[in-house]
Amino acid sequence: MLDLDAYLARIGLDGAPSLAEIHRAHTTSIPFENLDPHRGVPVSLELADIERKLVGARRGGYCFEHNLLLKAALEALGAEVEVLLARVRVGAPPGAVRGRSHVVLRVHDNGAVWHADVGFGAGGPLEPLPWGPGDEHEQSGWRLRIVEEEGELVLRALRDGDWIDLYGLIPEPVPPVDVQMSNWFTSTYPRSPFVTGLMICVHREDGVRVVLGGWDAPALSVQTPSGTTDTPVRRSDVPHLLATEFGLPGFTLGADGRLALAD
Repeated sequence: MLDLDAYLARIGLDGAPSLAEIHRAHTTSIPFENLDPHRGVPVSLELADIERKLVGARRGGYCFEHNLLLKAALEALGAEVEVLLARVRVGAPPGAVRGRSHVVLRVHDNGAVWHADVGFGAGGPLEPLPWGPGDEHEQSGWRLRIVEEEGELVLRALRDGDWIDLYGLIPEPVPPVDVQMSNWFTSTYPRSPFVTGLMICVHREDGVRVVLGGWDAPALSVQTPSGTTDTPVRRSDVPHLLATEFGLPGFTLGADGRLALAD
């Protein structure tokens, strides 16, 4: 079982906080990162392993780890949580259909139903959204809404004056085996962007997002609702940036030119 007190301390809370408080605190406290798949280490979804990594070692993780950790915490606080899989749409070529490689939570809490997702990285919600299609929501300057499209619920974000699709999901819970299969593919498939690239993100309390992305040509991005500033960086600078900008010390460049844990 999850050590709820340790998890809450990790995100700067205690007691019995609300769903919205936990969601925002988690998103702004635990980085999104793919450093394990990047360095050839498959991601474990055993709760003890997730807790050891994201809570005990103060690392980050990607959607499966983030949202399954949140699920365990919310269930420990008495909520009912269902797991769903989504297809990421942002960045996909026109007409492309991607696999269901993103985890989303449907949370039943105090008589209401919520769309919770602390694991999307740049662009995801800071706080839970009411479940299903509805009004536009503003969160620290970022604007999001959920629409229904051909049987899917689609999360959209306003960027540069246009609404773009982040991901779409069929609103049906999936069994753990489907989550395990999707996670294994995402963290081990040789052409998975989580294996080939670098995706690091932190959300600040004021709504600013700092993103370190790419590996062939890495860049540091500072994103605000009014615009984005991109700065190219050298691979040799990445370990220092991980430590100073993302709270992820202890990495170096390995002999194979990929990131590795320092001795």
